[in-house]
Amino acid sequence: MSLHGSETDATYDRAGFGAPVRRGERPAIVVVDLTKGFTDPAYPTGADLTDVVAATSRLVTAAASVEVPVVYTTIGYTPAEMETVVWLDKAPGMRALAVGSEAVEIDARLPYSDADHLIMKKGASGFFGTGLAALLASLKADTVIVCGATTSGCVRATAVDALQSGYPVLVPRECVGDRASGPAEANLFDIQAKYGDVISLDDALAYVGGLK
Repeated sequence: MSLHGSETDATYDRAGFGAPVRRGERPAIVVVDLTKGFTDPAYPTGADLTDVVAATSRLVTAAASVEVPVVYTTIGYTPAEMETVVWLDKAPGMRALAVGSEAVEIDARLPYSDADHLIMKKGASGFFGTGLAALLASLKADTVIVCGATTSGCVRATAVDALQSGYPVLVPRECVGDRASGPAEANLFDIQAKYGDVISLDDALAYVGGLK
């Protein structure tokens, strides 16, 4: 790891951060907010995440072949919530994410189907105020693979809460994206150091493929 130079790496190593997580035999994939509002740069909250969508599609397709469950999250607000959710005061661009609009729909390039689970959330973490923890427990998941957007926001928040909910966390680098590289790289560094393993797509595919 060298995102912040050898001195930072040495400091984190000395503090005992960055050890690899345990990988279980029953992973679940959580695809965070790869909706049109985040993958289409026409929206205030959006960016061109074509490569992220393609990489996530590869992983989700591989997962389906070995019956690894996939949970998609979307984020959307009702008219009443537009006036009451404090986060929208801080990030007014997210007011484009209205319930019932195309902005909250899963990107059509993803292999989302009725066999997958869908959770609508109101905050950054896929766990906050949702049934995700209960769903993962009912699926008997023992590892969570986090994909989606944005790396510095909802992906990081979901990874932290997955860990705090008792799950080892894997984050395939090619399967997460952001609006800017600086915040993305800083948060990948932090996830790798403290909350999960930032891995390659090839590693994730090999892990899922080895569950046959």
